[in-house]
Amino acid sequence: MQTPSRTVDIAILGAGSAGLRAYRAAREHTDSVVVIDPGPLGTTCARVGCMPSKLLIAAAHAAHDAGRAHRFGADIERAPAVDGQAVMARVRAERDRFVGFLDDTIDAWPEGVLVRGRASFVGPRTVAVEGQDQGRITAKAFVIATGSRPVVLPFLQGLGDRLIVNDDVFDWTDLPESVAVFGPGVIGLELGQALHRLGVRLRVFGVNGLVGPLTDPTVRDAARDAFSAEFALHDDARVSSVVRDGDGVQITWEDADGVHEDRFQFVLTATGRRPNTDRLGLEHAGVHLDPRGVPSFDADTLQVGRLPLFLAGDALPDRPLLHEAIDEGTLAGRNAVRVLQHAPLDRLQRRSSLAVVFSDPGIAMVGHRHADLPADTFVTGHVSFDDQGRSRVMLRNQGHLAVYADKASGRLLGAEMVGPAAEHLAHLLAWAHQLRLTVPEMLDLPFYHPVVEEGLRTALRDACAQLGALGTPCAA
Repeated sequence: MQTPSRTVDIAILGAGSAGLRAYRAAREHTDSVVVIDPGPLGTTCARVGCMPSKLLIAAAHAAHDAGRAHRFGADIERAPAVDGQAVMARVRAERDRFVGFLDDTIDAWPEGVLVRGRASFVGPRTVAVEGQDQGRITAKAFVIATGSRPVVLPFLQGLGDRLIVNDDVFDWTDLPESVAVFGPGVIGLELGQALHRLGVRLRVFGVNGLVGPLTDPTVRDAARDAFSAEFALHDDARVSSVVRDGDGVQITWEDADGVHEDRFQFVLTATGRRPNTDRLGLEHAGVHLDPRGVPSFDADTLQVGRLPLFLAGDALPDRPLLHEAIDEGTLAGRNAVRVLQHAPLDRLQRRSSLAVVFSDPGIAMVGHRHADLPADTFVTGHVSFDDQGRSRVMLRNQGHLAVYADKASGRLLGAEMVGPAAEHLAHLLAWAHQLRLTVPEMLDLPFYHPVVEEGLRTALRDACAQLGALGTPCAA
């Protein structure tokens, strides 16, 4: 059945996290809203991102903890048997449950709100819809929340069905024998380590010594040491050949020890994601795209040029995180309404930057990155978790935390870390950063004993001592 061409106040392209929030914000002011999405429905987070990856990681943690229980004196087999089919059955079932909640939300929308199909601009304010619902839709304002897709490097594109992206992993019915991961970033570390702990033979290949999103050399070195002690991590690989070999892939690389070859059942590419804005025909709306396929936009209002177009979520090239997508979607939907009302646009109130990698040890970054801070304007407080009390008790004593404080004011500027309880320490640091607390103000807050947070206090005391030596008031 074809949907006839129609005119609405606001059209939202994409029914992911940002699109859903944009719809909610827009519907507070007008009922003339459509959401266009080709499917499959279900946000990136629920379907192929945050939640299914944590299900796989949870299974990996269970197997890993059982396998090292003997180190605590517990009489458990050192190599627990992993039932790959059972692991993946739970991942798929729980993934489908999370997606089902979102399906229920969309099913409750009024008839005609959801338009199933792929939208592309054919004019400044008109999109053609190709797919289940055919037709053209003209809108007074648009929110573009079309998400992103994995980047596949050219030298990997000839591998056929032996090449996978993170989306593919969560449809497996069993675990493979071996996987090579290209890209030790967020996705590569999380999925790679989880697969390794579930018994999958693993190698991870990177370039330029990068590990996760870390930019602090000391923290990055600690991360490299921790992960390479557990699985094969080549953070500066010189890969000379990646070729399809029957039902597998043969990889050749070189390092200081010579030339090596290995064969894998699959190659997982985790070298970043690209916004889907390059596939929307935005040139027909008078929009110029940069080499990444992203239009120029106002980072405060999310508006594209002076057009009634707004970007949100992973369609933006930075901060591809759920909580950011929700904030951006809400603002984009609200500003689309304000265009209709000829009212001044609202401006995005960014929260303190917060990013977490759910590896073990975990990685976290808060506020300003080390690489973004001007030299000679800050001090760095350090702590190693190697001998931190509670971490050692739990056999999780790996990693390093660095906190950055302004030399003149003592205010917390940011932090990077790899270590135990990273996701929780990151929240404490993000709250302190957003409240613009100084190092001495943070040290005045309570710290219990024995907890991992005492490691944060050690790093703050280190920063405090350096501030005091510079004449900035700070008493540890």
